[in-house]
Amino acid sequence: MRRVLIVEDEVAIREFEAINLKRVGYETVEAGSGEEALEIFDNDIEGFDIALLDVMMPGMDGFALCKELRSRSDSIGIIMLTAKSQEMDKISGLMIGADDYVTKPFSPTELLARVDSLYRRVSKPSVTKQPSTELHSGRFQLDLRSRTLSKDGKNIELTQVEFQIMEYFFANPDEPIGRTVILHKVWGDAYFGEEKIVDVNIRRLRMKIEEDPSNPKFIVTVWGRGYKWDTTAI
Repeated sequence: MRRVLIVEDEVAIREFEAINLKRVGYETVEAGSGEEALEIFDNDIEGFDIALLDVMMPGMDGFALCKELRSRSDSIGIIMLTAKSQEMDKISGLMIGADDYVTKPFSPTELLARVDSLYRRVSKPSVTKQPSTELHSGRFQLDLRSRTLSKDGKNIELTQVEFQIMEYFFANPDEPIGRTVILHKVWGDAYFGEEKIVDVNIRRLRMKIEEDPSNPKFIVTVWGRGYKWDTTAI
């Protein structure tokens, strides 16, 4: 069952989201605050595939809740819902672990498209056609079965989106890959968000795998062409 945790303090908006998601087959659980959402998440047995988090809530806001949920789960997909259009608000949410954002007001079509797109990413099995369940690249090992990455034998916690980016890098070592290509390969052709979501995820990955994220050696920028997994540095 596809399960979505909806966190929104305004009842009318929460019901709007729930009705539209249920209409296309999602099971929804609703929370009116960040504190209530955490309690539900911690005590739920079945688990959630997606969490829709309103940013502006009294008490624990969406950013704080996102950080808490991400610390509890690398596999859940998180979408931030915000009435703000400032770039820093979007980037802040993505940097603390969100997978996507939708700016209010939004149509049912846009909401469902974003949820469907993220659900496919967090639920699909690996598409790498390798006989082994492990891919090696120097000091790094990608386990396709457990969907984990390790460096020098130490596990690095990744979200499902981050894992899929790394999987694509491992399949195309030393090859410059454009943001549009990464966006289509990881987010899907139907995704109509902005390309900067790729940049933010690359920044998050660099913070996790690079010794000096400000001077990356593994995920390098190839100016005018995109990003490259540089095996010469491994």
